[in-house]
Amino acid sequence: MANASREPPWVLVVDDEQRSLEAMRRTLDEEFRVLTAPDAEAARGMLERHAIQVVLCDQRMPGLSGVEFFKQIRETWPDVVRILVSGYTDSQDIIAGVNEAGIFQYVLKPWTPEHLLATVRSAVEASSLQHGLQRLELDLRAGPRALQQRRELKLREVRRAYDFERIVRAPGSPLDAVCALAERVARYDLSALILGESGTGKELLARAIHCASPRVAGPFVVVNCGAVPDTLLETELFGHKRGSFTGAVEDRIGLFQQADGGTIFLDEVGDTSTAFQVKLLRVLQEGEVRPVGSSRTLPVDVRVIAATHRDLDAAMRQGSFREDLFYRIAGVCLELPPLRERPGDIVAIAEQLLADVSAELGRPVSGLDADCRAVLMGYPWPGNIRELRNELARALALSDEMQLPARALSRRLLQGQTGAVASSAALPASGRLQQRLDAVEAMILRETMLRLQWNKTQAAAELGLSRMGLRAKLQRFGLESPT
Repeated sequence: MANASREPPWVLVVDDEQRSLEAMRRTLDEEFRVLTAPDAEAARGMLERHAIQVVLCDQRMPGLSGVEFFKQIRETWPDVVRILVSGYTDSQDIIAGVNEAGIFQYVLKPWTPEHLLATVRSAVEASSLQHGLQRLELDLRAGPRALQQRRELKLREVRRAYDFERIVRAPGSPLDAVCALAERVARYDLSALILGESGTGKELLARAIHCASPRVAGPFVVVNCGAVPDTLLETELFGHKRGSFTGAVEDRIGLFQQADGGTIFLDEVGDTSTAFQVKLLRVLQEGEVRPVGSSRTLPVDVRVIAATHRDLDAAMRQGSFREDLFYRIAGVCLELPPLRERPGDIVAIAEQLLADVSAELGRPVSGLDADCRAVLMGYPWPGNIRELRNELARALALSDEMQLPARALSRRLLQGQTGAVASSAALPASGRLQQRLDAVEAMILRETMLRLQWNKTQAAAELGLSRMGLRAKLQRFGLESPT
């Protein structure tokens, strides 16, 4: 997308005459973000809340006059450019305004729109030059080398925090190939589509792509498209102008503009309506947004990473997802496998989550005991990593032991299924065939006994063994019921 211009500057208009106030607002509204106030007290509140560059104030108002108000502004906000507006050609007012209040310009009523716009443009330019000189002075004082070093240090910290290596997985994980591909394409300004079930870590992968890209110094903005109704999603992403609909009491900057120079992550993009998809497609094609209620567009320079748990191929066949939008967001497709398809990662992820939860709850823990690991690896995790984290938080809160025991886990986990998940998770990476088969057999036995709460009759029936045969195997592998 093309480079974006900066946000329009804030301009504050102060006048006790409502008609005059509205006339100035309408004249300036298309070029500037305009705030209005009926008196000096209301204007001070807006100056405290917004980074206002220019103030236009009527000279004759109830209470403080324009010059008196500008003297206060000069003391508190000296960088704000001050323009006095009056219907009277009183030379004393002009002299006082220049000498005491430091006004930039004096606008006489009745004014023309062209003259008012030209005056405010000139004031904004003066403000920008002043700020530029201040920044230059600070930069020169600090020295370019020191500034560059601070910037590089900060970027290295960000990259370390969200590096692909921080995506927890075991050696040989199916995620290795996904991360390798994502890291390769991260350096190029391509859109990316991340596919995967809820809770598989799509946002974490998107953030890693952003931090490995040339846009790492820019913002990373997240929006869950599935959690916001269409009517609100448009204003959330593209922004709106004041008065464009009921409740729009002030201008709102959209998330696309907030992400300018960086990355926007559109989570659950598959949940949007086809009507909204048309508007999103236009933004991605043109590289510009039109805030709701505005007559002009604003350029944005944003990389888009989208994600969804839905089957978009099926959605396109059914007509619920636009094919042209799919090809726009799917510059490269990355698919995250569910947790049940990478059982070798379960313990590594669980240990990291346990450390995180322990820190959050202030409850020390040394790790997972062997039986707890067996149960975790024998469960299919339909809710993926999100479900695993919730389960560990619950177990940690209910247990007082330093090593988290299996009995602290929920009944749902203890009654979970055995089979391919448990077997794959237990498979050693090396060793003779019989040794590796024994490891798998021991894993299945432990998981089954834990799930059935060491009921040997039920376990023998489920595994197709006699009670005597089951007892012999338990003794062989040193599996004993916990006391």
